[in-house]
Amino acid sequence: MELQKEARTPRDPVARLPGASRSQNPDEEERREGGSAPAATALDAEADGAGADGLWELPVEPAERRPECSRCSRPQKVCLCPFLPVHPLHISTHLYIIQHPAEENKVLRTVPLLAACLPQDKCKVKIGRRFSEERDPELSTVCRKSDTLILYPGAEAANLEEFILDSPIYPSTIIIIDGTWSQAKDIFYKNSLFRLPKQVQLKTSISSQYVIRAQPTNRCLSTLECAAVALSILEKNNYIQETLLRPLQALCSFQLQHGAQIRLSKEHLLKNGLYPKPMPKNKRKLRKMELLMNSIKI
Repeated sequence: MELQKEARTPRDPVARLPGASRSQNPDEEERREGGSAPAATALDAEADGAGADGLWELPVEPAERRPECSRCSRPQKVCLCPFLPVHPLHISTHLYIIQHPAEENKVLRTVPLLAACLPQDKCKVKIGRRFSEERDPELSTVCRKSDTLILYPGAEAANLEEFILDSPIYPSTIIIIDGTWSQAKDIFYKNSLFRLPKQVQLKTSISSQYVIRAQPTNRCLSTLECAAVALSILEKNNYIQETLLRPLQALCSFQLQHGAQIRLSKEHLLKNGLYPKPMPKNKRKLRKMELLMNSIKI
């Protein structure tokens, strides 16, 4: 029984010098395990606390950011400027990108590539979640103009190609929301300004080439791709779409060569039984998933 009791006795918390060993004298050992141990523990804890406090006083070296290219905003070692047009594309349409703040610092964002291809006075990026006439008078004025469009899909949205054929006023400005689908929905419906312009959508059969980021469906496009298709329609120039897509293709190719994986759409995963997560129990979310599956055309 004495052996079992000794086995349960914790080790002496006081660090010993190299070569030192525990005393073989039972009385001395008993004194150590009696009143001396708590004092030693307190001293050790105090020493640890002092050491921890000392760590806070050490100088902190800020993490070095990789130098970025001033034009494409990519790290200089993976600059995509060779795939950008030598000079900004000549367009007459004004493009406003409404960017959700969460997109601003994402590494693989496409808006900097889009902006690098267009004249600065033709492409403006507005970052935020909420916009009003008081906060942004310029944007408010743009939204109230009769020749401004907003690209956002929905039941009330007109097909862009059909709309410009019948519209008595040719559009001069188009607004595109940059963010995830839930972020874009939040921005569109919670800002009354964005329901003032004519709502349009793209009806195209092309699949997204932004394969390193998952999309809800096969026909969902990135912000850059939406701008490329819309501007080529408004400017009646297919070269614009080809030029704007070139840096996106280069970005995806580079990422895939260095370990990135092709991200299949949720639509594709559901249709082919590859969706890795269990189906949601929430009825509303389950209904959305079912609609997504049934909307797929084989």
